Amino acid sequence: MKSTLLRAVVLSCIFLLGWSYDGASAATSWTSKCEKIYGKVEPNQNPAPQQINCLLTNAALAAKIPPEVVKAIAEQENGWKQFTNGEPFISKDGGIGLMQLTNQANYDPQKLKTDIYYNIQAGVEILNSMYNRTDLPKIKGAGREVIENWYFPVMAYNGTKPINSPLFQDTGKRNANAYQEKIFSILKRDSFLDDTTLAQFPFKTKDFDYDPNSSKNIVFKVREYTITGEMHPSNYYFQTGDKVIVTADKVKVRSDNSSASSVKKELAKNTTLIITGNFTFDKSSTSNRFVWYPVKTTDAKVIGFVSSAYISRKLDAPVVNIVDDNDKSISGKAPANARIQIKNGTKVIGSAVADKNKNFKADIPVQKAGTKLTISYKDQYNAASPAKTIIVADKTAPAIPTVKTVTNRSTAVSGKTEAYAAVTVTISTKSYKGKADKYGNYKVAIPVQNFGKTITVTARDKAGNKSKAKVIKVVRTAPNMPTVNKLTYKTATVTGKAEKNAAVSIKIGKKTYSAKASASGSFKVRIPKQRAGTKLYVNAKDSKGKVSATRKVTVSK
Repeated sequence: MKSTLLRAVVLSCIFLLGWSYDGASAATSWTSKCEKIYGKVEPNQNPAPQQINCLLTNAALAAKIPPEVVKAIAEQENGWKQFTNGEPFISKDGGIGLMQLTNQANYDPQKLKTDIYYNIQAGVEILNSMYNRTDLPKIKGAGREVIENWYFPVMAYNGTKPINSPLFQDTGKRNANAYQEKIFSILKRDSFLDDTTLAQFPFKTKDFDYDPNSSKNIVFKVREYTITGEMHPSNYYFQTGDKVIVTADKVKVRSDNSSASSVKKELAKNTTLIITGNFTFDKSSTSNRFVWYPVKTTDAKVIGFVSSAYISRKLDAPVVNIVDDNDKSISGKAPANARIQIKNGTKVIGSAVADKNKNFKADIPVQKAGTKLTISYKDQYNAASPAKTIIVADKTAPAIPTVKTVTNRSTAVSGKTEAYAAVTVTISTKSYKGKADKYGNYKVAIPVQNFGKTITVTARDKAGNKSKAKVIKVVRTAPNMPTVNKLTYKTATVTGKAEKNAAVSIKIGKKTYSAKASASGSFKVRIPKQRAGTKLYVNAKDSKGKVSATRKVTVSK
């Protein structure tokens, strides 16, 4: 309730602003919305709480003031009552009716007493004029929809006197008895059921210049504050189709817009709901100051009504483009002007602000493939979004594999590459496959090759990146393995090719048959005829005693 001492201050501010009061004296559109639901207000009678709720809510919305603020002021001033025992309520200091207005020369005092519509409209207009004052602090970047941004206008509604200083000048402690502090306590209790913590101003005693022992107004040394806590736009601006989240555990979805209706479901905190229509007023309760929204769960399995006290705007996680281990930036989409933060674990590695088209791009250090990054943002109200977790893609091909020497006696290709990489050995048009172990070691079986043969080795990692090829030549350490022409059970002479002048040996069982290759490398070795299926083992030895790899030949029919 405003004191008489403060009335002249309010009035003088209104004159300075040149505020027009035609709206309070004329029929207002917001009243008709409530009359359609509850009918006209009876003379000299206090409407039911639901109807008062409707009137205060729609008057606030028409003035673009958060209804939570207007309803809390009306609660503090006169408990939502215009009359007492059929007579207009007038306080000891002259405050009139529901909004406790006094000494308002530009308003009809009789109508303030008898016309509840007029009284509410006048209170809303005066509060609005306080918001428009240029000598009162505001929150940087915040608009009218932000509840916290009405802290100083609410203060001024009662008066910017030392009694309402946010801090005690001598101790720097919070002044819990300041008018605006009482209003915001009521607001949190009634509109949020103490479920929501409003953002706090970073006040300092030096922000306010006043004499505690004087009745002179406070001089505000700081006109703009930066708020780091989450701010709260009114919960009365949700539209059909908007997504909201539940702000507490075991929040009840009811079958109707009434605290007395049956419970359809209890929801866990952060459950997503979709608004399906306009808010409505409690049709049975005599005490609830909040409203009810019709909602459904995203799967539409639960449909009902939820209290506005237990919901808040839902923020979606940012959309993030693929990031690989070569990238020096990260990009995506988030709400316009959102402040994006990129973390590797707990370490912030990049940040950016989304542009008006909702695009963002942030520089980051190059990250290793497989690294988990979390990307989130804070919107214009400092509300934190859910984090988007991405894994840095592997777009870096393995290094060229190392290959150990392959000789013309070797039966495998081995070396080192990236751990677990798939290794392909290509000889002419044939490929042979293998896989590296956790240390990167690999060994791929191949047929023995002649010296000088070209072998190509590549590696492909789990992400599908293929290395450049390692090309090697087979090294000679002995004669090449002889080639042998087809053998049948009728063959008595084994023929083929070996290194020139090499000694060719054929082992059959425990017996060995030998001959010398010609200067052209051709050889003929006489053997007894063998049964089909018999195995022959053929090798060649050069003049230095080096023996080739052995070729196994099977006698055919």
